[in-house]
Order: sequence, then C-alpha cells, then structure tokens
Amino acid sequence: MTIFIFISSLLGLMALGMPIAFALIGCGLALMYYMGFTDPQIVVQNMWDGANSFPLLAVPFFMLAGEFMNAGGMTRRIIQMAMAWIGHIRGGLGYVAVGAAVIMASLSGSAVADTAALAAVLVPMMRKAGYDVNRSCGLIASGGIIAPVIPPSIAMILYGVTGGVSITKLFIAGIVPGLLMGLAILLAWRWCIGRDPVITEPKRTTAERLTATRQSLWALVLPVVIIGGLKFGWFTPTEAAVIAAMYSLVVGMFIYREIKLNQLFALIYRAAETTAIIMFLVSAAGVSAWLITTANIPQQLAALVEPLMDNKMLLTFALMVLVLLVGTALDFTPTVLIMTPVLMPVLKQAGIDPVYFGVLFIMNNAIGLVTPPVGTVLNVVCGVAKIPMSGAIKGVIPFMVAQTIVMFLLVVFPQIVMWPLEMMSR
Repeated sequence: MTIFIFISSLLGLMALGMPIAFALIGCGLALMYYMGFTDPQIVVQNMWDGANSFPLLAVPFFMLAGEFMNAGGMTRRIIQMAMAWIGHIRGGLGYVAVGAAVIMASLSGSAVADTAALAAVLVPMMRKAGYDVNRSCGLIASGGIIAPVIPPSIAMILYGVTGGVSITKLFIAGIVPGLLMGLAILLAWRWCIGRDPVITEPKRTTAERLTATRQSLWALVLPVVIIGGLKFGWFTPTEAAVIAAMYSLVVGMFIYREIKLNQLFALIYRAAETTAIIMFLVSAAGVSAWLITTANIPQQLAALVEPLMDNKMLLTFALMVLVLLVGTALDFTPTVLIMTPVLMPVLKQAGIDPVYFGVLFIMNNAIGLVTPPVGTVLNVVCGVAKIPMSGAIKGVIPFMVAQTIVMFLLVVFPQIVMWPLEMMSR
C-alpha cells in the first residue's frame, strides 16, 4: 500500500502541474499522513540534511566550469580541431559532432550545455552541407547525452551522494561505457548516412591540423588532469570541480582572452541559477528518501523482485527496463534522486556492485534525456535548430536504439564496466 501511495501521490501532484521538487515534498507528506504522523520539523530537517553534503559542492563548480568553457572558446576550438582531422570524410560533420561530444563530455559533465553548444555551431553547417536536419539533430542530441556518463559527471555525483557510493570509482568506471556510447552512434550514423547527397568539407593540410590541435591543447589537458588527480589521490571530486572551474576561467581570460571582466557576473549568475534548481531538487528528495526508508518501500520492492534475487543478470536487466520506463516520464535529476534510495537496498541484498549498477543507471537515465515525451535534450536541440519535436524524435531513434543496445550488452558483460577499476587498482 505504501508503494501505491508514494507513486500515486507523486504522479498525481505532477499531473496537476506542480514542480517536481514540491511534488517530492508533497508525496513525502502523504506518506507521513498515511503512517500516522505529520511533523513539519522532519520535513525541514531532512531538506537540510539532503543538501548538507561536501561532495555536492562539486555541482556548482562543474556548472561554472561549463559556463567558462563555452564562453572562453574551449568548446569552439574542440569542434575546430575535430573538423581539421575528420571533417573531410563522407558524413564528416556527423563524425565531428560525436568526436567533439566525447571530448566535451570529459570537460563539463552537462548534457544540456554540451548539446546546446554543439547544436549552435554544427546544425547550420550540416544544413548548408545538405544533411537531413532531423537526423543531424538526433545525432547531436545522442552525442550530448554522453556527458553524464564520461567523467566528470554531475549525475554520478548525485548518485554517489544519494547512494553512499564512491564518486571516484564511478568516474573511472564510466570511461569505457561512455566511449562505447559514442562508438555506437558513430556506427549508426555511418549506416544512416547511406547515399545521402551531402557536401564534404575540404581536406585540411597537415599544418592546419597541427595548428587546430595546438589551439585546443589547453582544453584537452583538463580531463587528463582531473582523471589523473583522482587516480593518484591528489584531490577529491569536489576539489577537482574547483580546479576545473579555475582552470577554465584562467584559460578563457588570460590565454584565449575571450572572457571579459564584465561577462563574469552573467556567467556566474547562470551557473548559480542552474545549481539552485538542482540543489532544491536534492533537498526535496531528502524528505522523500527518508520517508521511503521509514516506510520500508525498498523491502517491499525487494519482495516483489524476490524471484530474481538469485540471478544478478536477470535482476539487473529487469531494473534497467524499469528505469528506462521511468525515464520516459521523469527528467534526469528527479529520477536519480527518487530511484537511488529505493534501489540501493535491493542491490545490496542481491549482491550487485553499486558502482557497476550506478554506471548503467546513469546511462539509462541519460538515454531518457532523448526519449519522448520529456526528452530534455531533444527540447534543447529543437529550440536551437528551430525544428518540431516530431522531427527530432524521428531523427534520434536509430541513435537511441544503438545506445540502448550498448547498455543492455553491458548488463550481459559487466566486466567491461569494471575493467578500468581493476586495471587502476593494480
């Protein structure tokens, strides 16, 4: 009964148009009323506890780093470097989009920011070269959702804090799955491009390629610093976020000289605005998470999936299908914050590694960013390209299917996810 009350109150409040953060608080109050106690102090205390976490400080700094990277010219130089090396291949602009998306994912960790930056630069070029605009937008959106999987990832920070999982291990375990997502959409793009009458870019000279690479070196160094520092224990993920923000600011202001002093307030304000939305969701989820535990909802879920408990692969597969369905109705952050406290006790009871599951869970939620009807990243690319949502949905299907296949293959072959951790522990 408590599961029914939790789900029906949450979905009911959302259906009435209530913002998700308030709906989370509302479903928490509904659970409190059902269990026979209503205490506003519990709500306030758990909202405070939900956001009062040192690792969550990484969120505003990674958001700030993303703003500095886009404004400081790092994003544009990455695209220019990819253009110089592979832009001349047939369908080259698509390969450029994926290559740039993977590199940018290792810098910012924000799917929305990466997609907006890529779409603003590449969609006009792809239109002019004769590419199908719907398919192009679908590819760019699918490339953008690699950002939550490849470190540094804001989504992994939220999952790690909510579930009590090592963020450093999540970062390292996300590298190979993120690259496989990029490879999957590259193969899908090659199949889709077929014999479309597209105009290829002229081949660049070796000197032009080296110049473009040299200009983007400052951007390429950052992911090496972050992953290397985490691997050797030089700094924590939160400290890595501060380093990323300061590095991006210094490069943008003093090396590329594209960030002006009078732009700083606007950039910081945008990062703070996005952070406030995320942190309020985190606070609200603290209320529902506490009540989920108090109402024994995880134990009730465990009882429902008890026939699958002895088969880790089958249980993981079933949970991935569940999360995939939830992701079509809920946005990324609420799904992570709501589902993590529900699923974590089930994972521990079944003996599933929470790091391994967390990577698949984040991949699954990332795919949800391009699935209708919510499809946040699809909405972003539609807004930038000025195309209807129906066109973007049609264009994204082959790439979404390719990435979903990769996710379920990783359910079958979990050693692929854990391999980087095993290598680095030697």
